[in-house]
Amino acid sequence: MQKLNRRALIAGGAAVSAAVALGPRPAAAQAYPQRPVRLIVPYAPGGGTDVFSRLLAQRIEREFGQSLVIDNRAGGASVIGTRAVAEAMPDGYTIGMVDSAFVTNPGLLKDKLPYDTRKDFVPVSLLSRTQLVLCVHPSSPFKSAKELVAHAKANPGKLTFASAGIGTGIHLAGEQFRQVAGIEVVIVPYRGGAPALADFLSGKTDFTFGAVPTIKPHIEGGKARGLGVTRGRAPQLPDIPSMEEIGYGSVDSASEMGLIAPASTPAAIVTRLQQLSANAVKDPEFAKALLERGFQPIGSSTDEFRAHVDREIEKWIKIIAAGNIKPE
Repeated sequence: MQKLNRRALIAGGAAVSAAVALGPRPAAAQAYPQRPVRLIVPYAPGGGTDVFSRLLAQRIEREFGQSLVIDNRAGGASVIGTRAVAEAMPDGYTIGMVDSAFVTNPGLLKDKLPYDTRKDFVPVSLLSRTQLVLCVHPSSPFKSAKELVAHAKANPGKLTFASAGIGTGIHLAGEQFRQVAGIEVVIVPYRGGAPALADFLSGKTDFTFGAVPTIKPHIEGGKARGLGVTRGRAPQLPDIPSMEEIGYGSVDSASEMGLIAPASTPAAIVTRLQQLSANAVKDPEFAKALLERGFQPIGSSTDEFRAHVDREIEKWIKIIAAGNIKPE
C-alpha cells in the first residue's frame, strides 16, 4: 500500500510540475463561452437589425450554452455602436451586428469614422439580406423599369424619387439606379422611411425603393406597383422580375446584416461564432421563419464575408463620390 501511495504521489507531483511548466491555457483553448456574451446592435430596439439580432440570439442560445445579451447602442448612423465593438476586448464576449451602413459609411463619412472598417474588425459571417423593390404608384403610366427610364431620359429632372434621408439605404439605392440608368431625377430627402413611404403611397412622388417586408403588403393591396427586385427574385414576391432580368443587374442595393467581432479575436472563437450563426440561418425551420419576416438567409464563411465587405466598400465609395453625396 505504501508503495502504491508513493507512486501516486510521484505521478501527481509530475502532473503538477508539467502544468506549471506549461502555464495557464489560453482563453481560446478553453470552452467558449463561459459567461454571457454581449451582442451590440447599433440601432434602437424595434428596427430590422434589432429584430433580426433578437431572433438569432433566441435561436442559438441553447447550443451556445450562454445568454446572448442584446445591447442597443443607437446613434451616429450606426457609428456609436460599431465603435463600441471596435474598442471592446477581443475575447469573444463582445460582438456586434452590422447592416449595410457598415460598408457605406467609409464613403459617406470618410476620415470622420472613429475606426477603420477593414482593420478594426473580424467579419464573422454575412447572415441575411433584405432585398429592395423598385416601385411606382399604381396610377403611374410606367409598367416597367425601362418605361420609367425612357421617360426620365426624355424629361430630365422631372421625376421625383422618395428617399428616406441623405445617405440612407433607400437614398443610396435610388442614387445607384440613377447612375446605372443614366437619368436625372429629383431625389426628395425625407426624415425617415415612414414619411417617405407615406408620400409615395399618396402619389406625391413618382417612384422609390422599398424593402420587401415593408412594401410587400402595399404591392399586394394594390397601393404600389413593383417593377424590379434587387439581388434576384424575392421569394415573398415571386411575380416581380429581378433587376438582372430587366437589364439593370448592377443595381444591387440591399439591406444586409452580418456578425462582426473586434480585431484580434482568437481564431477558435471566430470559428465557433461563424459556425453557430451560419448553421442557424441555414436551418430549414429557422430560415423559413426569417423569410416570412423579409430576411433572406445567407450564412457565409468568414473569408467570403471579408471579401464581400471589401467589394462593397469600394463600390459605395465610387457611387457616393459620383453622386457628390454629403451627409447632413
